[in-house]
Amino acid sequence: MKLLSKGILNRLPPLGSQADVGDPVLRVKFFTPDGGWTWFAAEGSADEKTGEFVFWGYVIGVESEWGTFALSELESVRGALGLPVERDRYFQPQPFSRLKR
Repeated sequence: MKLLSKGILNRLPPLGSQADVGDPVLRVKFFTPDGGWTWFAAEGSADEKTGEFVFWGYVIGVESEWGTFALSELESVRGALGLPVERDRYFQPQPFSRLKR
């Protein structure tokens, strides 16, 4: 499965666009089907220097925290059974406050 489709690119705001938003909208969900990691992307854009696509969002893993993560990192991660990261095709964009309920 392609993690980053053209449709997602078209609706994902650029990095820094929700910096002053108190309740950022999470737009894309990635997860390890055979592990305990989940990444919720709120923003994303290509780094001008490296060309690497970078997301900003909420990550649930060993700790739960806000931060950046790269598309190449998601593509390289494998879970306990060796399965790759997947995108939740049924995830609906929602404010962070709804996720935390």
